[in-house]
Amino acid sequence: MTEVLKTAHPAIVRAWVDGWVISRNTPRPVVEPWGLRVDVGLPGHVSRHIVTAPTPGILHHLTGTITTPGTWLKLCTAACAVAPLLPERWVVQDPEFMMTVSLTRRTPQVPSGYTLAVTTRAGVTAARLLTAAGEIAARGQFALAGRTAVVDKVETAGNHRRRGLGTVVMQTLASTAASMGARTGVLVATAEGQALYETLGWTLHTPMTAAVLKSL
Repeated sequence: MTEVLKTAHPAIVRAWVDGWVISRNTPRPVVEPWGLRVDVGLPGHVSRHIVTAPTPGILHHLTGTITTPGTWLKLCTAACAVAPLLPERWVVQDPEFMMTVSLTRRTPQVPSGYTLAVTTRAGVTAARLLTAAGEIAARGQFALAGRTAVVDKVETAGNHRRRGLGTVVMQTLASTAASMGARTGVLVATAEGQALYETLGWTLHTPMTAAVLKSL
């Protein structure tokens, strides 16, 4: 059986991976017959295989040949489509969502009591909202893959949530990326993040399923 369970746009997925490796300072992706492989090299995250169009045949091959615990599959489809095809040692993670947006330039309104800092280093642009004491209240970053900005590591400290800081960070990243020539933004969100990003105009490109090979 070779039926495609879910198909995302290969160019969008490739841009996401290319930007992600810059953002995370990992080796460049390796092209495989089924998609892309990134050798992350971290404990619990040895490598990841990104499959744009997962089929039962591809999953059977990957799960039958991969033996290293801490290897991840990143599959462009919903968990309900692939979880029944994964052996017991592959642990499915919380749902994720690849989202895109057309980027525009706009000046965000920084809430009182915070200072916005934007820096670029080694191809990664970071936006941080700082308290008067210099504490990082919220942050996020992006890396460019051609005209696509890959947004990554967006988070708000627990004691600073529900103050609109995540919105300011996202607007800053989008505006800064647009000023650098990017036209499209892409990210992979948690369910909680998806709700915020939808209010900012981001739309779902494809559901994502992450699964990790656990130790025996």
